Amino acid sequence: MYVLFWILASVAALVVAGFLYQCIGGHRDRLRFASPGRWIKIGRRSRLYLLEKGSGGPTVLFEAGIAATNLNWFHIQETVSRFTGTASYDRGGLGWSSPSRTARTPGNIAVELHEMLQRACIKPPYILVGHSFGGLVMRRYALLFPEDVAGIVLLDPMRCEEWPPLNPSKQSEIDRGRRLSGFAIPIARFGLARLAVTSLLCRSGKISGQLAGAAGNGGRHVLDRVKDEVGKMPREVWPIVAAHWSRPGYYVGMRSHVEAVPDTVREMQDAEPIRDIPILVLTPGKSTPLSDEHLRRIGDNVQQVIAPLSAHWIHLDEPDLVIDSIREMVAAATAEPVAATV
Repeated sequence: MYVLFWILASVAALVVAGFLYQCIGGHRDRLRFASPGRWIKIGRRSRLYLLEKGSGGPTVLFEAGIAATNLNWFHIQETVSRFTGTASYDRGGLGWSSPSRTARTPGNIAVELHEMLQRACIKPPYILVGHSFGGLVMRRYALLFPEDVAGIVLLDPMRCEEWPPLNPSKQSEIDRGRRLSGFAIPIARFGLARLAVTSLLCRSGKISGQLAGAAGNGGRHVLDRVKDEVGKMPREVWPIVAAHWSRPGYYVGMRSHVEAVPDTVREMQDAEPIRDIPILVLTPGKSTPLSDEHLRRIGDNVQQVIAPLSAHWIHLDEPDLVIDSIREMVAAATAEPVAATV
């Protein structure tokens, strides 16, 4: 009994220590990293984190991929802000924003984005820039609020036909994403996620490797994805990525986004084409180009450009191509040439 008591007491102490480690770390992260932006209240109890840079118009709005945050646009936004106003943000449930209170479908997110822009007094017209799932959000925004939009740039937008219910073979990926994010929530609450991602992105990576190995194939898969994707981002944002991925709420938000994929596909598969707004679609060289029929389903004024050196993350693989594309849209919207930036 004596030995059992001390074992239980030690376990309890470790749990409490991990919980405090996470709480204190999360509070310090927000103080260290979130100050450049501001929180905009939408609805009764939700706040979205908004980061603005630059001045002038039209304002370029950035929408990240399915589980990504404003950090995905760090380099692009910094450069674009030298010739026009910009705004990036974290969707509900991700980054520094409040938990989401609606299903993470393009329609719900577009309505929330519109309310945020109004409350933040960021006036249209806008150039919409969306990556992957964010491309569907920007398409829905343009359909709901066409009078606000001067142009759209879509970076490898999510293809509905590749996901359930149109493609049931991908259901296993959704199920795996839901399981992994659900598994990560209690791990994050007691500081282990913080320990792992801080080791990976801010230190030697030994601890993260050991934890991933203990989690089996799923853990190693996640670790490899993290190394590949975050490795393309500027090193100065790695500690902020670690801060985001240390939060239990991040994994709750990720699970909500993944769970909403079938409803997203149902909403967008028969969406009307966008009328009278110029759209530029950047397609990775490592993917099959979109057919003319697919482009017509997006809009009536669509141009496709192949990014020859890119995989899915075009803005990380070929940032100059993305910046030049945005610059062209801004110039077309203002009918003035926009000088290149160094």
